[in-house]
Amino acid sequence: MGSFSVVNNINSVNAQAKLYQTNVGLQQTLARLSSGLRINQSADDAAGLAVANKYRSDVAILTVGVRNANDGISRLQIVDGALNNISNLLDRAAVLASQSASQGNAGLNRSVLNDEFASVMSEINREASVANLAGAATSFTIFVSSESTAANGQVSIAYNQIDTTALALNTNSIDTPGNAQTAITALSAAITTLGTVQGQVGSAQNRLQFAISLAQSQVVNKTAAESRIRDANMAEESANLTRYNILTQSGLASLAQANQASSSVLSLLR
Repeated sequence: MGSFSVVNNINSVNAQAKLYQTNVGLQQTLARLSSGLRINQSADDAAGLAVANKYRSDVAILTVGVRNANDGISRLQIVDGALNNISNLLDRAAVLASQSASQGNAGLNRSVLNDEFASVMSEINREASVANLAGAATSFTIFVSSESTAANGQVSIAYNQIDTTALALNTNSIDTPGNAQTAITALSAAITTLGTVQGQVGSAQNRLQFAISLAQSQVVNKTAAESRIRDANMAEESANLTRYNILTQSGLASLAQANQASSSVLSLLR
């Protein structure tokens, strides 16, 4: 059975409790609307925050991985340019050797041809050295992914050396028809060797392009996954703002009414 009391106003206490809950919800909604984030502190969604942070970390790693892969492609493009130049130089050397191998031209100056042939060989070595194609076979790895294992997180690149020694041209000359014919055979084999290295470099570029494509796709999907967890639904929060504003006004009105009810007990003492 209800009773009148001036010591404890249960209706007022209840209204204050409800008003406090409404105020907490209003503050949370305002924080989400102002930040655009559903999770502004760990208490909002501790488990969701941990998952969202993992996605964000993965995106950061993948973004750097894409940049690493592009740097690797740039390095390979430099090598590829040098290989194309060396291919042109081999073509020129083959032309000179063919001229020197011909015995039909009595006025042919093979000394001049041989000097240019030697100059071409020197240029091949110079360009190979500039592009780091001289010496031991080149190999390096490029980190492209957020995977935990090295095998899945990086791309291994390797290609053979290309200089006159690797092409087996370092001892050739075209000062006689016989030597020129020998040089033609060696140049044919060198062109095949060069093609093998060009294939290695081209395959590496294509592999990095595929790795970039996958990493970019992962960036998009992981960003979307993080967004679904971390970002606020602005339409939902706008509706919540309206609801909490109405509840705040009605709660204040209810609290005022509850406080007024207690004062009405005084009328019994008149």
